[in-house]
Amino acid sequence: MRVDEARLTELLLRVRSGGTRVEDALAELRQLPFADLGFAVVDHHRALRQGVPEVILGEGKTVGQILAIAQELARVGQNVLVTRVDEAKASALVRDMPELQHNAMGRTCTLEKAPIALLSERKVALVSAGTSDIPVAEECAETMRMLGLGFERIFDVGVAGIHRLLHKRPMLEEASVIIVIAGMEGALASVVGGLVDVPVIAVPTSIGYGAAQQGMTALFGMLTSCASGITVVNIDNGFGAAFAAARILRMRKKA
Repeated sequence: MRVDEARLTELLLRVRSGGTRVEDALAELRQLPFADLGFAVVDHHRALRQGVPEVILGEGKTVGQILAIAQELARVGQNVLVTRVDEAKASALVRDMPELQHNAMGRTCTLEKAPIALLSERKVALVSAGTSDIPVAEECAETMRMLGLGFERIFDVGVAGIHRLLHKRPMLEEASVIIVIAGMEGALASVVGGLVDVPVIAVPTSIGYGAAQQGMTALFGMLTSCASGITVVNIDNGFGAAFAAARILRMRKKA
């Protein structure tokens, strides 16, 4: 069974009304809280604890391992999100599990088994500095989609042509959260942080020439930003930025 708050509430109501026998409910609950696949222990309880199912990091896993975990999640009605899958892995996964959808730019595979509720009517602004940052931005976008976040893309608005960003200022001011993705010196996050009063999540990317140090320069620049209150995630971590935005909006919804 899918293990989230809505599904458990439905099961308990069916038991209370007499529509489901206690024995049958117990049979469904026996799958909790995890499934041991030998090489992986799939956390079916995570959707109940955190509001979203376990996510599969494809990097470092074989196709067979990813496939087995994805099939186990799908078996109990969980949505599936696989990140960091290259073209070869993605092709093999889609061949063996055709219902998976592959986003080549974002390097993700997804499967929607359960409806995804929208967390907020207000959208997240997904801002990227340059075209080279789009793969990280698209990983973030696919993750947000699977988490129920509406978003608007504002791409290629880096500080080398700041008028491009200022042209989009109304969209920034209407956003619930802003995610800024930039490489090189990472200055875009400071600029955006100085323009708005909503949470800004900065994602340094590994884009840039030698002194960029595979994203370390952007990371340090974002961490030492003079725009107060910017939150910074790890290098190339579009996935982590999406999850941070989802937690912010989930708490607002509860308030």
